[in-house]
Amino acid sequence: MSSNPQITIALDAMGGDNGVGPNVQGAVIAANSNPVRIILVGDKKELKKSLEGESYPDGSIEIIHASQVIEMDESPRKAIDEKPDASILVASKLVQEGKADSLVSAGGTGTVILAAAKYLTRIRGIRRTAIATVYPTLNEFKKNDHLALMLDVGANVQCGAEELVQFAIMGAAYVADIRGVKNPTVALLNIGEEANKGGEKMQNAFQLLKNTPDLNFIGNIEGKDILRGVVDVVVTEGFVGNIVIKTLEGAARSLRQLSKMAFKARIAWKLGLLFLRKGLILLKEVTDYEEYGGAPLLGFEKMVIIAHGRSSKKAISNALKVAGKCVRDDVCGKIGKYIQELEGQAGLEYERLSREL
Repeated sequence: MSSNPQITIALDAMGGDNGVGPNVQGAVIAANSNPVRIILVGDKKELKKSLEGESYPDGSIEIIHASQVIEMDESPRKAIDEKPDASILVASKLVQEGKADSLVSAGGTGTVILAAAKYLTRIRGIRRTAIATVYPTLNEFKKNDHLALMLDVGANVQCGAEELVQFAIMGAAYVADIRGVKNPTVALLNIGEEANKGGEKMQNAFQLLKNTPDLNFIGNIEGKDILRGVVDVVVTEGFVGNIVIKTLEGAARSLRQLSKMAFKARIAWKLGLLFLRKGLILLKEVTDYEEYGGAPLLGFEKMVIIAHGRSSKKAISNALKVAGKCVRDDVCGKIGKYIQELEGQAGLEYERLSREL
């Protein structure tokens, strides 16, 4: 991850559907494989018990007590107001105070977003944060990286054209640093490839993206092309992005169930499964959150990684690994620098386009 042992990650050890076990075990795996310090935030007694018998480098894991937990089925806003000592809030505050460089949580998405917003500062110039998710593609164009990034997938229901441009900038910066893709291609998810598709907001976003300096914007992309690997970054509003990702998850589950049923049935169906094998594997990878660790919440000065609620120890360890790499590569700083350059060097032109559109 990094040769800098000072990288510290605050882990909401009470977040997720499976209790502290996967969080603690994931932290141990991460501590043993990466030079990173992890702060487990949660019930001290429970965390100490879970750490018993585990082996990890001295000083690599610390426990900070939090007396309250926000459950997955609670109202995020109400719970944050009523539980000031909740583990996700304590962990977020550690990042705010500079005691940790990044935050990881498998808690409810809404809760993590609100907790981060309560304590963390948005990058100067960023209007809204966005959740990004990595997903595999068919890689029809034989790129070095078969993965793509989509954002926003749930932080915002709706947003303006200018926010979509910022999502594109943040997504491109993340892909360039974390995935190592040089000059990543960016597309706007729309109902057609033409520049005049999608109504006034989407048309405005198209024009702004086309005129954004140093952004490799290739135009609109339709839903049928999402899994083909046409682009590295797909930009959309959170309402649409969330539906797309949840639809892929649902399709994967349905096909897995159908494949089990078919395998128990007649031989012709079994042969059919062999032809569908590539597609089934792809859809399985779409929902393989264990491999990708979690979704980055982009737009804050410090990196926040939202892990899946059903995360295993492998998923948590990978989320911690990604968080550490983001700190090491200063992803948030690079996003901020690009935004400032855009406002400075091309700001007048950008503002003119915004007014005209």
